[in-house]
Amino acid sequence: MEALAHPSPWVELLNALLRPSGVQVPDYLFYCALIVLFLAGIGLFIKSRLSIDNPGKLQIVLEDIVAFIVDTLENMMPHKGKQFLPLVGTVFIFILLGNLMGQIPGLGSPTSNVNVPFALAVTVWLYYHFQGLKAQGPVNYLLHFAFPPGVPKAMAPLMLPIELISHASRVMSLTLRLFGNIFGEHLVVLIIGSIVPFLAPLPIQALGLIVGPLQAFIFMTLTAIYLSAATAVDEHH
Repeated sequence: MEALAHPSPWVELLNALLRPSGVQVPDYLFYCALIVLFLAGIGLFIKSRLSIDNPGKLQIVLEDIVAFIVDTLENMMPHKGKQFLPLVGTVFIFILLGNLMGQIPGLGSPTSNVNVPFALAVTVWLYYHFQGLKAQGPVNYLLHFAFPPGVPKAMAPLMLPIELISHASRVMSLTLRLFGNIFGEHLVVLIIGSIVPFLAPLPIQALGLIVGPLQAFIFMTLTAIYLSAATAVDEHH
């Protein structure tokens, strides 16, 4: 069942154990912790089994995932995309697992809680601005808001507020796009399941197996686009 239908029994058990201490863990934090522990476990498991000559099935799968992310970054940012792999790859895998977690009975998707997409959006927003300042320097990076590539310099007084509003709205845009799609899918499953339980929600849940990876890919692609624009070195006069 989806997290929206009722709290996870695992979260209820954890909170029952923590009740004497007065601590209560929200569902979405529990799911986020599960993802972190799962990825850490995979990393520790595969670390001692890495092989160049005779890679195992898990290593091949992980290498294919990394190659897919690197190819996506390099297509958008030739010769420099790979340097952003740690953050962009982590965000993609975290969102992918978070979106799909809701399809597991007894668990839910942390990305269906607005706090998680918001935290991811803020992280990406701060990261691409940091990389832009690092690549262009503070002066040139600030100037690129007033003088976007391909726009006449006379338009600077108009472009500056437009660019600032555009960049400020990206946090909301990234947040609502991810949250709305995952929460909406879970809500539809809950409503249909309350009317016709068991079989009726299955087609929507099956659709979630497509929507989840797609939303993770869209989030990663937008992150790469923002990084590409922020780190493009242009001369401003």
